[in-house]
Amino acid sequence: MAHRIDVQHHLLPQAYVRAVGRDRIADTIVSNQCPDWTAEVSLEAMDRNGIATAMLSLAAPGFHFDSAADAAALARLCNDEAAAICAQYPGRFGFFATLPLPHIDESLAEVDRALNGLGADGICLLTNYGGHYLGDARLAPVLEYLNARGTVAFVHPSDIEGGRPLPHLPAATLEFPFETTRAITNLLFSGQAARLRDLRMIFSHAGGTIPFLADRISRLERRPDLACHVPDGALAEMKRFYFDIALSAGARTLQPLLDFVPPSQILFASDFPFAGEDTMAATVRALNGQGLSADVVSAIEAGAAQALFPTRRMAAVSPQQAVVLNSQI
Repeated sequence: MAHRIDVQHHLLPQAYVRAVGRDRIADTIVSNQCPDWTAEVSLEAMDRNGIATAMLSLAAPGFHFDSAADAAALARLCNDEAAAICAQYPGRFGFFATLPLPHIDESLAEVDRALNGLGADGICLLTNYGGHYLGDARLAPVLEYLNARGTVAFVHPSDIEGGRPLPHLPAATLEFPFETTRAITNLLFSGQAARLRDLRMIFSHAGGTIPFLADRISRLERRPDLACHVPDGALAEMKRFYFDIALSAGARTLQPLLDFVPPSQILFASDFPFAGEDTMAATVRALNGQGLSADVVSAIEAGAAQALFPTRRMAAVSPQQAVVLNSQI
């Protein structure tokens, strides 16, 4: 029985690909190729890997138009397509809506349209918009509104603004983990994390380097000007977040994450189609092949997501519809 819930699964609407450019999309990922994606391609991979439901989102590079109207129009097109896919395949897909940030008024309007009108399960945020990281005061009105609504926000890393220090390497390899770490650290020491108590944030790829650097980041509390922003302590704030295991299911990455937060805050994710089906299958095998208890695996594969999205009707897929790769686990 397919039962996994994939919280990092990307759609590539043709309007988005045309607007951003295949080369720019390809430049961020290890394969250096922009995938040819359709919902049916996703469903076939999901069925072969025991994934009942995938939560769709846009990923990097996103779009950062100077024109608020252009950004808002493209966000609407992408969100409309995601909603249409969910309606076409009930239970198989959910989605995190895209916002035309850093344009605040247009983003607030799209939050309402997506959550109230389209049935979005949450909002997708990028780690930075034009170099302004989550935690920046310029983005605060949107995060505060999401918090007031008790929204789930999926946070995907963006490319570094101004060019990578190692430009011959794709952003996905080094910059994405560090981008997530920068965004979390800025949320902490801007004071926003302490204020956004009802905004449930899922960070990609095991939180970047957070499980490894958490203690080092917490040393910033030695500075009174920074400590005042984390009255409960930086570690306590970081431990409130949720983390997915896209590209992070192996023991060298997953075990530090399990030492950092409980399985109820860790979610299955594939990063498909930017990571191919071979990576999706390897994630399934790694999670099930390192001797974790059945309760831990169950929480990561579905339980944590079901708790975050209690009103989402997840798919129930029969064994005839899904070929789970048990023979390779």
